Amino acid sequence: MTNAQPRYVYLGPEGTFTEAALRRVPGTEGADCEPVGSVITALAQVRSGDADFAVVPIENSVEGGVTATLDDIASDDNLQIMREILVPISFVLVAPSPRELDQIRTLATHTHAWAQVRNWAAAHLPQAEFIPANSTAGAARGLLEPATQYDAAVCAPLVASQTGLTVLASAIEDTPGAVTRFVLVSRPGPVPAPTGSDKTTVVVPLPDDHPGALMDILDQFSTRGINLSRIESRPTGTGLGSYFFSIDFEGHVAEERVKAALAALYRMIPGIRFLGSYPRADQLKYTVPAHTRDAAYRAGQEWVNAIINR
Repeated sequence: MTNAQPRYVYLGPEGTFTEAALRRVPGTEGADCEPVGSVITALAQVRSGDADFAVVPIENSVEGGVTATLDDIASDDNLQIMREILVPISFVLVAPSPRELDQIRTLATHTHAWAQVRNWAAAHLPQAEFIPANSTAGAARGLLEPATQYDAAVCAPLVASQTGLTVLASAIEDTPGAVTRFVLVSRPGPVPAPTGSDKTTVVVPLPDDHPGALMDILDQFSTRGINLSRIESRPTGTGLGSYFFSIDFEGHVAEERVKAALAALYRMIPGIRFLGSYPRADQLKYTVPAHTRDAAYRAGQEWVNAIINR
């Protein structure tokens, strides 16, 4: 893109947790930031060059992986994760005006949000019917429309403050301390420098289903002292029994042990996709076993070279 200011897109509308994640990315102050209607649209705009970056949710501590993101980002080599952002998640129940909870017959929110408040709703709103919405913010803003077909919405506190809707109940999430992980995605480019607290994401297709196929993949990490922080299987869409694995692990592609693991996986499965090495949002340092540190790899290679060059 030729614009001096980078353009960011995010899963909208305004007031979503995704916007909250975007605002935590350095350099977005005053930048061109636009909400879009879906994860797929956000990532497509990055692929096409209409946007420089997209912020999308990828994982929730309660519900697990966000399938729309996992599937779309894994579909080709045209995207790269540059950063992760962690956002604490808390929900409020809002309505256009004050009312008693037993007056609410219908409420709307996103399905991921509903999964995180359904126990509270069952206890406090047993009479209310759930209506799925495209987003938490969209559900809340829909209450401002004359033709709204529901009485209340579950959303982020930010939306309530932006819209002036009445908060009927706060902190209604079933699991206090829930966190959603978001990623900043760009087109492929230079990998961020290693920090010593990094994470790498790869997509590994299962070329054929045979006993020990997953173990063959996992062995490449375990023998090199690489800890996996997430692994999920997703269908490829080409038929029953055809899957790929979306994997996050501790480490950076510049580390010798990670290079060795990825090279071994590529020899086994040339369809592997590298989706990025980037700083961990929590900045936690991880322990690397002594025999898999870069110095140990260099020492091993020097020993072998010495034998060859006698």
